[in-house]
Amino acid sequence: MLRDLATKADGLTEREAERRLLRWGPNELRRERRASWLGQLVRQFVYPLALLLWAAAALALVAGTVELSIAIAVVIMLNAVFAWAQEQQAERAVEALQRLAATHTTVVRDGHPRRLDTRDLVPGDVVLLAEGDRVPADARLLEGALEVDASTLTGESQPVLRAADLIDVDVPYLQARDLVFGGTSCLGGEARAVVFATGMRSELGRIAALSAQVGTDESPLEAQLRRAAWVIAAAAVGIGVTFLPLGTLAAGLSLRDSAIFAVGLLVANVPEGLLPTVTLALAVGVRLLARRGAIVKRLSAVETLGSTTVICTDKTGTLTENRMRVTVVWTPAGETDLTAGAVPVAAGGLRALAETVAACNNAELDPSGDGSGDPTEVALLAAAARLGVDTGAGWRDERRLLQFHFDPARRLMSTVDRDGEGPVLHTKGAPEQVLARSSRVLDATGAERPLTPDDVTGVLAAVDRHAAAGLRMLGVARRHLAAVPDGHQQRDEVEQDLCLLGLVGLADPPRPEVPDALARCHTAGIRVIVVTGDHPNTAAAVALQVGIGSEGLTIIGGEELDRMREQDLDDLLATGHELVFARASPEAKLRIADALRTMGEVVAMTGDGVNDAPALHRADIGVAMGRVGTDVAREAATAILTDDNFATIVAAVEEGRRVYANIRKFVFYIFVHATPEVVPFLLFALSGGAIPLGITVMQILAIDLGTEILPALALGREPAEPGIMSDPPRPRNEHVIRPALLVRAWLLLGLVSAALAVGAFFWALDRGGWHYGAPVGAGSALHHTYLQATTMTFLTIVACQVGTAFAARTDRASLRQIGVFTNQFLLVGIVVELAFALGVAYLPPLQAAFGTEAVPPAVLIALVPVPFVVWGIDELHRALLRRRAARQRDVVGAP
Repeated sequence: MLRDLATKADGLTEREAERRLLRWGPNELRRERRASWLGQLVRQFVYPLALLLWAAAALALVAGTVELSIAIAVVIMLNAVFAWAQEQQAERAVEALQRLAATHTTVVRDGHPRRLDTRDLVPGDVVLLAEGDRVPADARLLEGALEVDASTLTGESQPVLRAADLIDVDVPYLQARDLVFGGTSCLGGEARAVVFATGMRSELGRIAALSAQVGTDESPLEAQLRRAAWVIAAAAVGIGVTFLPLGTLAAGLSLRDSAIFAVGLLVANVPEGLLPTVTLALAVGVRLLARRGAIVKRLSAVETLGSTTVICTDKTGTLTENRMRVTVVWTPAGETDLTAGAVPVAAGGLRALAETVAACNNAELDPSGDGSGDPTEVALLAAAARLGVDTGAGWRDERRLLQFHFDPARRLMSTVDRDGEGPVLHTKGAPEQVLARSSRVLDATGAERPLTPDDVTGVLAAVDRHAAAGLRMLGVARRHLAAVPDGHQQRDEVEQDLCLLGLVGLADPPRPEVPDALARCHTAGIRVIVVTGDHPNTAAAVALQVGIGSEGLTIIGGEELDRMREQDLDDLLATGHELVFARASPEAKLRIADALRTMGEVVAMTGDGVNDAPALHRADIGVAMGRVGTDVAREAATAILTDDNFATIVAAVEEGRRVYANIRKFVFYIFVHATPEVVPFLLFALSGGAIPLGITVMQILAIDLGTEILPALALGREPAEPGIMSDPPRPRNEHVIRPALLVRAWLLLGLVSAALAVGAFFWALDRGGWHYGAPVGAGSALHHTYLQATTMTFLTIVACQVGTAFAARTDRASLRQIGVFTNQFLLVGIVVELAFALGVAYLPPLQAAFGTEAVPPAVLIALVPVPFVVWGIDELHRALLRRRAARQRDVVGAP
């Protein structure tokens, strides 16, 4: 290694290090350059609806209505600021990776150690590492040994031993015992190492590059809103362009008047309040999710959660409580159930097993019974204490002579401890590994005898039986040694010829709320796939316990998945079955997410390690664990579970569905009033001006940005409609604005509202003595009557809004099912809406601004039935839809 890197054991010279720094660059992680905040802000001003409103503002300015032009420009700016503020919630996964890097390290230069900024480290540098240090770059150990926490890269919670004399060749890169990697931590020991990879060439850099390459697609809602904006823009421009020749040629209007009315049509057809209303509704969803334990970092992700079709979940801590406890101990003498009440003091082989798990352990128990350390080791200590064995850390430390740390490749941990008869090796680990190294067994009498094939068969049968019940099994063994081993290089020699003491079964109980959450997933048509690093039998048992795979479960091991061709994986996922991917690597998570997204699924993926970041980034919804997750995983994810609980994911899906349904509700509510706002312009144009304009552009803005906003926002707080988790997920390509919504909005309630508004307009004109073609302009005898008539149109549309608000609260259910008073925000919004409308009609400053005139109180009474008429017609429409759906269900269910 030193020769390959052209360096020496006493390090590089400063001059050579400077040359290499110029060649290899600084030891830091880079990311793609993002658009500037100014560019992001400018983009919000050229959004389709914004462009349309700019055109309307320009026409209004040309036509001489400066106030209207300014009002429209203010609307554009408000929308742009809202959207831009949300874009500043940008992804910062690579920045989190940078925070993992050490800031300073001890490096040997010119034969002398010195502290150096990690950024200046280069390949060939010799670094000195000790307990508490962060490994600054990928390096090979030259001398010494370290206990390393590599969980940020491997996901393994157990510390691993890395030593210069443990040279591995034919093992996976991250498992090589003579290598350490940037971003990991030194928990103990001292070592000298030579750096061979820095910056983006390191393992941490490889993950950063992979995360950067995985693009973030726009959410389904973002795509649908963009498409809807273009549709609205095209329709509004089409209507406006059509009206220009219609107004000038057919109606005989001047070009200026035609331009003014074209602006009116544009403003009437553009839902100015749509984008801020959607933004605020999503923000409310984010706050509600935070209260339920899910922090969502991107607003649009709330809706994406609602369209989730597949949840890829980890097992430990998500489906289970991550609270290990020993439930059964197996020895050749029989089984001991530790879930029973009183447990007798252990003797013979059972006591030998208890003493071994207490000695081969680094956890601690306090007098109250609580423990600190690895959850598995805490559980083993607690079991040993119940069996009457001394578990004090002082007793253990006095006897310990040497420790062989847990090795992921061996799947074993051993300690050498002082005993009255000499040193004793205590070992625990995977049963198959312990059994393969055992030649003897402790029988029921407490005597050692040779291990027979029948013994092996019995042990394997016990392992399979308990693993199938969801227990994690550990083998326990010991060996009396003639002398204390001479360092770690003798590990292979001493971890042989063991005497098998027995097995320990540990349970990580499923969270009690998970089965109900999974049942709700199945009802909602959401598929659940388990992707875990655990043993296939254990993972499958837990899956079946919580209700995954009740109709058939397919289990795929890590090696089988690695050998599987892409087409075979696609075919497997296309079956629609619930699956368990066991012993799965983080790369496998990314592969599974890609395959599911290619199939058109909306994927939620859980993860907690650094190497989970690409998969979390790639999934539609990356869900990181808030308690045990790494910073990188939390940054790469879209949502963070503060309680690491699967049930919280399901609650978030339900909240997402509620938010999306509510967006549809206020989109419908906003669209209804386009029809009564447009019809007066059409009547004016088609009559050649003989019928005066029934509503002014400023009154339309008073509706769209005044009376309409608060009820629309209140619809965003509407409780979930009954049965929201009984429907299948909506397709990824489903439009927010569907034909059925437009028919209900424009042709049903829109025409009803238009008829009522136009009727009120003509009634007010008739009461004042108007006849067809009579002038109503300023200075005419009927001008006062005309102002009252437009005010009646305005007030009637507001009254229709009240009825529409109650109608919009449900898509199919009746108002009686959800209750009239269950949305207090809507009731407050309607009160404020009515107060504002009356202010526009009766307060002189607002009358001057909006061109209104007070109407007699007796006339207002005539508007009282209007909301009930609008709501009643829609209630009848929904009743007919429910009856038709019931008939269809009866036909489908008929024999």
